[in-house]
Amino acid sequence: MSTTARMLNYYSPFRQYNNSECYVGIPYFSELATNKQMNIIRTASTTSGQSSSAWTSARVLLFSAFSASLAYIYGVTDTGSVIEELRKTRRQPQYGGTRDLEKAIASIRQSLGEDYVSTDDEDLQAHGFSEWSSINTTTTPTAVVYPRSTVDVSFIARTCHAHRIPMIPFSGGSSLEGNFSTPHGGISIDFTFMDEIVKFNEEDMDIVVQPSVQWMELNEKIKGSGLFFPVDPGPSAKIGGMVGTGCSGTNAVRYGTMKEWVVNLTVVLSDGTVIKTRRRPRKSSAGYNLTGLFVGSEGTLGIVSEITLRLAVIPQETSVAVVTFPTIRDAATAAAKVLRTGIPIGCMELMDEVQMNVVNRAGSTGKVWKEVPTLFFKFTGTKAGVKDNVALVKQIAKASKGGEFEFAEGEEGAKKLWSARKDALWSMLSLRTEGTQVWSTDVAVPVSRLPDIIEVSKKELDDLGLFASVLGHVGDGNFHEGIMYNATDPKEKEAVENCVHRMVDRALEMEGTCTGEHGIGLGKKDSLVKELGLDTIDVMRSIKKALDPYWLLNPGKIFDAVPGEMSADLARTAAASTSLERPKSER
Repeated sequence: MSTTARMLNYYSPFRQYNNSECYVGIPYFSELATNKQMNIIRTASTTSGQSSSAWTSARVLLFSAFSASLAYIYGVTDTGSVIEELRKTRRQPQYGGTRDLEKAIASIRQSLGEDYVSTDDEDLQAHGFSEWSSINTTTTPTAVVYPRSTVDVSFIARTCHAHRIPMIPFSGGSSLEGNFSTPHGGISIDFTFMDEIVKFNEEDMDIVVQPSVQWMELNEKIKGSGLFFPVDPGPSAKIGGMVGTGCSGTNAVRYGTMKEWVVNLTVVLSDGTVIKTRRRPRKSSAGYNLTGLFVGSEGTLGIVSEITLRLAVIPQETSVAVVTFPTIRDAATAAAKVLRTGIPIGCMELMDEVQMNVVNRAGSTGKVWKEVPTLFFKFTGTKAGVKDNVALVKQIAKASKGGEFEFAEGEEGAKKLWSARKDALWSMLSLRTEGTQVWSTDVAVPVSRLPDIIEVSKKELDDLGLFASVLGHVGDGNFHEGIMYNATDPKEKEAVENCVHRMVDRALEMEGTCTGEHGIGLGKKDSLVKELGLDTIDVMRSIKKALDPYWLLNPGKIFDAVPGEMSADLARTAAASTSLERPKSER
């Protein structure tokens, strides 16, 4: 019997001692304490010359020491036993075979309609492979299903659950870490036809949408209200995928990430159960924060079918400007100083000389820019406030060797200039030649370490001798690498992989994270182990098991049902460096 079991066995309910008619609120450990010790903590009967209360200062102190000793013994001998018990129950999930798949697909077709299901080869390929993802698998889904409502999603989930078929949610398909890939096959649930604004609560400044609403189109539709949704990832991103990865964007330095802007979610669980995570007020302390649990879970805990989003007021004034620097470190240092002074900027983005070359070659801004490290600023607020903030940032930039500020002319000019930053990845993809791919990935570090990691990472990219760039949301310590390489050359691909892995390891050494906004997906599972350690991931795994016991929802993402030996080794290494796991000698 484990120590935990023995301790639970020894525990007796709080005992009543009739001679004093009071309760002593402590557990009674019959085999760990002698009668003499227990008498110390009992309320004795009143005797001659003795106080009517047995709880003297000395006895209280002695009891406290006794309790602390028991707690210490329990802690050092049994810490982690809960996690160890969880690990004993691990086993690989068992999925339905070909006949089960056929039955599930036939049932969906019969109940929802023929046009709800596709088994077209091109459709399957598009839902299992991404040309801009850092990682792909060789498998594709067996079918793609197109629901029109939460009721449809619930039926699909119930059917897949009955036949043990994996389900993979799909909205924009623009994720970068293999987030919607199908390593176990199964059915892809595509929300293309769930692209409606369900309800716009203008006075409350919130809006209810379906997963396939594209964030830029949403803002275009509601701009007449004076409101907008401020989270701005890549232009093609849709709300469902944004919830799944917990994304952010260029506005994060002022407005934060996706988690801060989701009020509630309608979620279909793996067995078809439909839940709403909370109601619609701006704040609530009722129960667990289930909304926060599902945001960033990459579709592994539930299928999000409806989202209520907070909205913000469109700023009175917006001004966009760029300033150049002689080195990437000078630019990153200036960015850190701007943040430290507390100037309320709207956005602050960094692009190196390679990315500025991409902007010029794309030609979308109508201007040729200097191909040197550059900071993009967006100033928002009142006219007076914007003017003051521009002046302050100019002073900081000049002290960090910055050049003259260049401002976009008019609203249209500002949009064009900012689109150069927003379209950076797509501009780079447009320059690919046959056989080349772009590896795009991100990390985030504490802002004070940003100049260090960018400088070293930039040097490593240059040493590769490939077309590679650094860009990022430096306002919140998040930056990206984009590397163009020959995917058919094993040595070149290995060199790129090693470069990316060193960048991730470097970020972790600086108390950062392996991903600021792309998510884990397939591509960064080992990095997550390094970052958090096995014990923390086992807690996540237990949550997954509780909500999805058959491991049907987007399986293979974030972590596996049963970790491999390599991951265990990585976890031990990570534990030694991050102190997330106590050394065995202390247990």
